[in-house]
Amino acid sequence: MEAKKTLYLLDGMALIYRAHFAFIRNPIVNSKGVNTSAVFGYINTILDLQNNRAPTHMAVSFVTSAPTQRHIDFPAYKAQREEMPEDLAAAIPVVDKITTAFDIPVLRLDGYEADDIIGTLAKRFVKEDFEVYMVTPDKDFAQLVQPGIFLYKPGRQGSDAEILGVDEVREKYGVDSPEQVIDLLGLWGDSSDNIPGVPGIGEKTGAKLLKQFGSIENLLANTDQLKGKQKENLENFADQARLSRKLATIWTDTPIEVTTEELKIQRPKDELLKPLLVELEFNAIGKRLYGDNFIAGRGKGAQMDLLMEDESGEESPPEAAPGFKTFETEKPVYQLIQNVAEVEQLADTLDRQEIFCFDTETTGLEARTTTLLGIAFSYEKKTGCYVALPTDPAEKKTWLQLLEPVFTNPKIKKIGHNLKFDYSVLLQHGIEVRGPLFDTMIVHTLVDPDQRHNMDFLAQSLLGYMPISITSLIGEKGKDQKSMADVPVEQVSDYAAEDADITFQLKALLEPLLKETKQEKVYWEVEAPLISVLAKMEATGVRIDPATLKEFSGELETEINQLSDRIRELAGTDFNLNSPKQLGQVLFDILQLDPKEKKKKTGQ
Repeated sequence: MEAKKTLYLLDGMALIYRAHFAFIRNPIVNSKGVNTSAVFGYINTILDLQNNRAPTHMAVSFVTSAPTQRHIDFPAYKAQREEMPEDLAAAIPVVDKITTAFDIPVLRLDGYEADDIIGTLAKRFVKEDFEVYMVTPDKDFAQLVQPGIFLYKPGRQGSDAEILGVDEVREKYGVDSPEQVIDLLGLWGDSSDNIPGVPGIGEKTGAKLLKQFGSIENLLANTDQLKGKQKENLENFADQARLSRKLATIWTDTPIEVTTEELKIQRPKDELLKPLLVELEFNAIGKRLYGDNFIAGRGKGAQMDLLMEDESGEESPPEAAPGFKTFETEKPVYQLIQNVAEVEQLADTLDRQEIFCFDTETTGLEARTTTLLGIAFSYEKKTGCYVALPTDPAEKKTWLQLLEPVFTNPKIKKIGHNLKFDYSVLLQHGIEVRGPLFDTMIVHTLVDPDQRHNMDFLAQSLLGYMPISITSLIGEKGKDQKSMADVPVEQVSDYAAEDADITFQLKALLEPLLKETKQEKVYWEVEAPLISVLAKMEATGVRIDPATLKEFSGELETEINQLSDRIRELAGTDFNLNSPKQLGQVLFDILQLDPKEKKKKTGQ
């Protein structure tokens, strides 16, 4: 029996836009200062599809800069869109090279959008017994769904992809058939494409009207059955509704030529892909694809990324690019421990281990004043547990005393991420952690100093895993952010146990890199011992002399003022030294330090 043929058609521009903005708060920047977020997300999409969906055929479609019939019919079509970010524009040629290296056809045609090319191929190949998936976050493609043609919307925030067939489109948009999505878009418009629609008609109203009248034309022919402003708007904007429907219609008769053979999934062209991954410094992806045969790209990094991390090594997580493993896909075995008998059993189990990972869950980031809510442990991949400590102080002390021997056992190696914090928290409860300490944050700082070092980033870049986001539990930073103490203990348990599990897995990847980079001695003789030393120093405190510091501050201020005056004297003009734009004008326009300098669109 012949295997089922599956064709995946990727909306290239929509996918790289999505990947770029998924990492907008914490972009992935290589050692040359190039923002590689869009390319990183795009590659992960391809790998996710090829590894988890096993397509037999694939193509990527992009729009060209040439105008389409839609622009002729409606000059304001897409006119409101902001100019493409420079970083994203620079990524497009790289994405082309990556696609070629994966040996995937890139389809473009002047006068047509990617939507039209995908629509044409979907309709053509479904007739040749293909199961077709249109890979895009764009809702417009729902109009093309039919038996054998599906809309595949990559997951967000670590969630699974959403696959829409006929029934799912009907339910999601409240229509009788996917074809009615065209009429729906004609009524409510599409702000992203500047399609106007009819004023006052949104998704729910549009679906309700189509339920009653079936199509825009039938609706416009029966406005006498309507009342008030709705009737008035439909009659006054009838031509606009028809135009909007036309603009929203994806064409399926594009003169694009491509054969079944050309669309077949091929092995990547290693001679093209490997150098690209090295240049982009996508070392984790290279290792996933080529193992030890991949020679990692390294360079001097953008150290500013480190300033974005807080003391715990956490930072605002990016929206998940597709292709990551998640809690839902991996289905790890995590246990919530809530009684003293289970604590005793856990302590006995941990005491028999040569190594385990632990992570404290607290209400804050100040070790001396925070409340310890619980402790997570892991000593085996994809397993973990969370000890939810009692709120009663005496009972909490009893539970911690049961666990204290495994923490103080000098023969058991302990793993953690930013261990100084966890060490300090336990120190406040009278527990001094002993034994070799393997801190994945510090180790990664040694072996790859140019990257970020928070656990979420390491999980994504080294394990291809998107952890549960802290913001999904307590919300974004601000006055409305909850305390971890307010989160249901079952949710805290999964989050905390996952942290311990992922950190345990990271240790297995990072330990060999210490040897490869010849940093073993530095870590074990300098960095590891410093964890306890610094924690104890912070707990004890350091006396300072305010008078001396104030005097020194005055000296520095005087020196800064003298240097500022000297700089303005050399420049021959008065300007704000803290303004990059003004500083750039002085350095490059007035002093002509570099005649080849390029200005950004902001004028900097």
